[in-house]
Amino acid sequence: MGSSLRSAQFLIESRLRDAARGDATALYELGIAYSTGTAGVGVDMIEAHKWFNLAAVSGSEAAQECRAEIAEDMTARQVAEAQRQARAWLALTQRRAA
Repeated sequence: MGSSLRSAQFLIESRLRDAARGDATALYELGIAYSTGTAGVGVDMIEAHKWFNLAAVSGSEAAQECRAEIAEDMTARQVAEAQRQARAWLALTQRRAA
């Protein structure tokens, strides 16, 4: 594994840790990573929508705009799956915090 891939993986892992604590910036940055294919992840609009949705719920206006923008290019089924995954993430992280 090259050092750039390792640092990208570390970035994603550290963002996930922060996201699990409800950090809106980390949630937003994960949305950006998945919507643009940066930080060593592939483009995945369902994942991007999930992270933007979670960031929006945490109060990020930029995430609300990004979520709306990418939703225009997604099917209703994809949006529903992203929302299902966002609810599952919230349930998991809230259970851990309890």
